[in-house]
Amino acid sequence: MLRKHKPSTPEHKRDLAAHGGPLSMSHNNTRTFFNFSQLVLSAGHLKSPPVLKHSKTTYFEVEILDVQSKKQICIVDKVPPSSTLLDVKHKFHKACPQWYPSRVGLQLERNGPYLKDSATIQSLAVSSIITLYFTDLGQQVGWTTFFLTEYTGPLLIYLLFYIRLSTIYDQVESTKNFRHPVVHLACFCHCLHYIRHLLETLFVHKFSGGHTPLKNMIKGCAFYWGFTSWIAYYINHPRYTPPSFGHRQVSLAALAFLMCEAGNHFINVALAHQNHSGLKACFPSPTYNPFTWLFLLVSCPNYTYEIGSWISFTVMTQTLPVGIFAFLMVIQMSLWAQKKHKIYLKKFYPEVRRKAAMIPIIF
Repeated sequence: MLRKHKPSTPEHKRDLAAHGGPLSMSHNNTRTFFNFSQLVLSAGHLKSPPVLKHSKTTYFEVEILDVQSKKQICIVDKVPPSSTLLDVKHKFHKACPQWYPSRVGLQLERNGPYLKDSATIQSLAVSSIITLYFTDLGQQVGWTTFFLTEYTGPLLIYLLFYIRLSTIYDQVESTKNFRHPVVHLACFCHCLHYIRHLLETLFVHKFSGGHTPLKNMIKGCAFYWGFTSWIAYYINHPRYTPPSFGHRQVSLAALAFLMCEAGNHFINVALAHQNHSGLKACFPSPTYNPFTWLFLLVSCPNYTYEIGSWISFTVMTQTLPVGIFAFLMVIQMSLWAQKKHKIYLKKFYPEVRRKAAMIPIIF
């Protein structure tokens, strides 16, 4: 009898496996699937692969040229769009240490205005390469240093003339002649004026870190210090003659001077609060303080009170140097007031449009 061989014998399986039969493939697939399942279970939950986010930030390249020769000084590369011009100045300072940021002036055009430090690179860019022209602004000083130096000089200079140094006046005449009370009152008012300026510079006015050329401070000091020397020399001179109308003229002028000084202080406090209150910008409005009511008539009452102080001081002392100084201050203050008035018109048109700049009707 013929016997049928069972295909499931071990020998048969080995023969199939040796010849690459279907049993070997099925067994391998089963083992592979089992191993993969064990790997997945041991690894935990499946996580999708992280999606690579491609950065779309565009960096700019700032080319800085000399404004006179148009020669390239340096290139500041990889500048983010949100960077400000001050950031560019700091990088420029690292490349050229001899020019620190405050003395660097940058322009888009050779004859154009200097760009503000707060301007962003994106607002200046037309393409990925920005060309700026560099100007050396010279040595700079901070505004706090500027005003402290400018106002400390007149305070000390006037006191030197008031004590009548022997090197300034004749010593014999200085000891013999009697001083009119207006001389002492003038010294008090003059010192009060500049002490107020110094204290407001330190505690009222807030400067945003700006700078000004050193030559401006030299010119300002020459103006204030020079006129103070001329004024103090005449008022404290042993042969000084008092005002024509005597004590009445002196008293009324001194009262007007003190009122103008108080008004100037309260206006500066109101302006400082308006600029740094953190609220929505609006033009200062008068309060219960009567010194602030001048806001109803003019946009720059601090200048109004300032020239009022010097006109009162002129009437009180009745001297030509003070009169000339007061006249020049009126001209300078009116120019500053007109400039600031135009800025106020752009920012606070409804509130300022019917106001004068410094003196009602006239300015």
